[in-house]
Amino acid sequence: MVKKINWSGVFPAVSTQFNADFSIDFEATFNVINNLIEDGVSGLVVCGTVGENTSLSLEEKIQVAETAVAAAKGRVPVIVGVAEFTTVAAIKIAKAVEKVGVDGIMLMPALVYSSKPFETAQHFRGVANAIDLPLMVYNNPPVYKNDVTADILISLADCENIVCFKDSSGDTRRFIDVRNEVGDRFVLFAGLDDVVLESIVVGAVGWISGMSNVFPQEGEALFRLAKAGEYAKARKIYEWFMPLLHLDARPDLVQCIKLCEEIAGRGSALTRPPRLPLPESDEAYVREIMKKAMETRSQLVLD
Repeated sequence: MVKKINWSGVFPAVSTQFNADFSIDFEATFNVINNLIEDGVSGLVVCGTVGENTSLSLEEKIQVAETAVAAAKGRVPVIVGVAEFTTVAAIKIAKAVEKVGVDGIMLMPALVYSSKPFETAQHFRGVANAIDLPLMVYNNPPVYKNDVTADILISLADCENIVCFKDSSGDTRRFIDVRNEVGDRFVLFAGLDDVVLESIVVGAVGWISGMSNVFPQEGEALFRLAKAGEYAKARKIYEWFMPLLHLDARPDLVQCIKLCEEIAGRGSALTRPPRLPLPESDEAYVREIMKKAMETRSQLVLD
């Protein structure tokens, strides 16, 4: 029996916090997660792109999952990102975090290898069949170079625990293509911050958000208003948010988001190499748009 969870609302893609020697700061990571929950987020994704999945060892991924479960205390669903080079390795980590007590898996296509569509589908099917947790298919072709097309997703409709599709391609048309073929078979999640409003209009019921790490209440308000059809109110927040949301579409999105967290007092900007601190000009740009956002934040209407 596949575990049932509430797939809706804003799930921040949580950052992993590090000490000065680049070891994981589990206490700080715990606090980041707890603060997000207290600010009203609907769920959490750890060990995703923003969580620097590919910079973590297998043991560290399990420890981050344990930290998230301990911090959440059942208050919100905890989803763990799985991104590995082989299907066998993906199954190994998925089974390990299932034992920890997480609520679901967010699975990326196998890394590095540019798989054919039937190979991509079999990777998702293989992992799904090995666990009892609900599985979210994660599509992010700009970063991971494999595109989970609507046809690939549709071919997985018979796999019971593949329940959700997160798309970070920026092409919201594929949500319509999927719905046209299989109706409401899959829960649809926006995965790219700066097209979230458009994604909601075409059927997204959830949002895996990078910048909601920094402004969780504003992210939840934007999503809630848009889902309620109050587009004029939602658009006001969206316009305020957009310069920051664009950072989520950059190759250095992790450094940008973590710098914003640090400016807001919500975490550290430190990332593991090969990710290095932003060049001076880029850092100045991020600081400037954060400054403007924080100065005008009080003008927003969040209800």
